[in-house]
Parts: sequence; structure tokens; C-alpha cells
Amino acid sequence: MSITRTDSDTVDTTREIVLPVSTGPRTSRRRRRVLTHGEDSGTAARGGSKWVVLTGLVLFTIYSIGPAWWLIVSATKSREQLYTTNGLWFADFRLFDNLVELFKYENGSFGLWMWNSVLYSTAGSLGLTAVALAAGYGLAMYQYRGKATSMAFVIGSFLIPGALLTVPSYLLFVQLGIFNTIWSMILPAFFGPFSVYLAKVYTEGAVPPELLEAARIDGAGEYRTFFSIGLRLLTTAGATIFLLHFVAMWNSFYAPLIMLRDRTLWPVMLGLYSWLGRGADSEIDVTTLVITGSLVASVPMVLLMVAMQRYWRAGVTMGSLK
Repeated sequence: MSITRTDSDTVDTTREIVLPVSTGPRTSRRRRRVLTHGEDSGTAARGGSKWVVLTGLVLFTIYSIGPAWWLIVSATKSREQLYTTNGLWFADFRLFDNLVELFKYENGSFGLWMWNSVLYSTAGSLGLTAVALAAGYGLAMYQYRGKATSMAFVIGSFLIPGALLTVPSYLLFVQLGIFNTIWSMILPAFFGPFSVYLAKVYTEGAVPPELLEAARIDGAGEYRTFFSIGLRLLTTAGATIFLLHFVAMWNSFYAPLIMLRDRTLWPVMLGLYSWLGRGADSEIDVTTLVITGSLVASVPMVLLMVAMQRYWRAGVTMGSLK
């Protein structure tokens, strides 16, 4: 039997043939050079980005630590040395003398102002933390008519500046008889829409609804479920809310300026401002006292930050275990 191959068969056979590419030593060396050049380019790009990030972090660190360093250095100097020596380095160490003069000036007014700040910040932050956790827990865990409206009011409250409420609060406190009292500083601090929203968001991620349902099946009431289970899981959120509001209350200036007339009720920031506005004193250097007082007033916030780190660490660990 004879097989006849046509021209079309020849063409088709030729198209299906794939010629091997030469892989000799010259081609291999060319490929190695191309790969090496690509790796070097990627390494150089990553190295350049790394140095840009490190440079930005160093500049941000200097920008953040610079004012604190100047405050520490200036608190160790006398008034003359503040203007005649390098502002970023020490001269004669007079920190302890400045501290003694600070707490003796005006019959110890600074110590009283510090105590007022501790009272206002601690009481106000504890009250706000309790209210925010309860409200955030309710918004996150319960379904009720008007829940969307409640959240709209909470979020809409962010748009209202705090200074806009000063005059209405002043008139209300005068009518209630708590103007120029400690309650005019503590009671308004119990309510903060941002803290409520923060507690709600954290509750949605930290409190499993199944755990609450199991507690209800076992016979636990709503209050017991909240205090025994909810609050234990919201420790990190409570610590965050407390610290943020404590710092805000400690540094508050506008509200005490409007609500308080008695000097014995002033917080430390308002008291230091009154000294700074006075300028010079015939008996003592007020400028140095203001700088030293600012340094001392920063210590409680630093201690609080260090003391509450374990709550955030526990919260991060709990999230990783989930």
C-alpha cells in the first residue's frame, strides 16, 4: 500500500514542529546577568525605601521629644540661665530649689491645684468610663426600636463643638446652683459621644453574643451578665476610654476658666496660666516656677500611661487567642 503525502500535510507537519532554543554557555551567562541585574535593582529600591522610612521616623522622634527635652532642661535653670545659656543643654542644676519654691509660693497654691486636677480628672474619667461602657454595650448587644436613631444622635454629636455648649452649660449650672463648684467640672465629664461609640465598636468585636446567650440560659439576669461577663471582656476598652479622657480633663483650660471663679477650685493648668499672665514678681521668679510646674504636672499622665500598659497588653493577647 502506498501513502501519498500532500502539500497541505507537509505544511501542517512543519507548523507543529517546535525548534529547540539554544541553551549554550553564552545564553546561560546572559540569563544570569539579567537575573542578577534585576535582583540588584530590587534590593537597591528596598534599601532606598528603608532609609526614607528611617529618616522620617528619626525626624518625627526628634519633633516629638524636642519639647519634652527642652522642658526638662529648662526646669533645672534659674531665670537668668534661661536667657543666657543653651536652651537644649543643662547649666547649674537648680531643679530641687525650683521644686521647693514651687510648692511654697502663694502658701502652696500649686499643691492645691494639683489635687483639684487629680480629683476632677479621676472622678470625671471614672464616671465617663462607666457610662460609655454601659451605653456602648447596650447599643451593641441589644435590639430595640429606634436603635438606628440612637446611633445617629451619637455620631451626630461629634459635629457639635464643645465650646458651643459653654454658654448653655453656664446658664444651666447657674439655675441648678452648681456654678463655681466642683460639680460643674465633674458632672459634664460623665457624657462623651465619642467614648460611647468607641465602646460600642469594641463591644461588637470583643463580646461574643453566644456567651451572653449561654449566661441567660443558665439563669443570669441582664445586670449580672453585664457586670460578670461584659465588663471583664471590656477591660481594654475601659482602660483606653479612661486614659484618653483623663488626659483631656487634666489639660482642660476653657471649661474651668468659664465655670470656676474661686482660685482654690482651679485645676493646675488654669493656675499656671494665671502665674504666666502675671509675669515677674518682686520676690521670686514666676517664669521658672511655671516651667517647673509644667514639668511636675506632666508626671501623673506619664505614670498613668505606664501603669495601664498591662491592660492593653492583656487585650492584645486576648485578641490573638481568639
